[in-house]
Amino acid sequence: MLFQAINPKVEVNGETVLSIINGMGFAKAAGKSILSDNGIVDPQPGHWYLQQSWLNAFKEIADKIGDATLKAIGKSIPESAQFPTEINSIENALFSIDIAYHMNHRIEGKPLFDPATGKLSEGIGHYKAEKKSETLITITCDNPYPDAFDLGIIDAMARKFPGNAHFIKVHQSTNHESRSKGDKSSLFEVSWQL
Repeated sequence: MLFQAINPKVEVNGETVLSIINGMGFAKAAGKSILSDNGIVDPQPGHWYLQQSWLNAFKEIADKIGDATLKAIGKSIPESAQFPTEINSIENALFSIDIAYHMNHRIEGKPLFDPATGKLSEGIGHYKAEKKSETLITITCDNPYPDAFDLGIIDAMARKFPGNAHFIKVHQSTNHESRSKGDKSSLFEVSWQL
């Protein structure tokens, strides 16, 4: 469900939470204020915060400011959050989003991805990438974040690590259910030319 943590014990690391401030450009003070209003005062890297508080901040941004800001916040995620280090192509980048998502969240003090073992734990939904052709990947998002935010993350990752991809296009599929309409998941398509 949109803006509702799947598990009330999920926490998000401070690096990721700071993307709200980093993604709001000239309105950083407003980002800090929105986080504070939702129980996240002065977020710091290395600290952990309830995901529901962070989602409440997203809801306030969605209601008061809009999708363009949510997308900008999503675009700042690759610069703020932790990601696997071996990304070198658009495919690696898009398939790494789910791993990064789990790296930056934890339940009861346990990160949901362990880089040492490669074990990914459940409890927060996913960013499921699927290669459809040599130049098309779809990503199904069944997590509690807003569509515009996820569009920003996917777009930023595709453009940050293009590899040999050119003319990259990222959009939300209109032929699929959408979390913004109350559905369980949303589908995004990333296409490019070689």
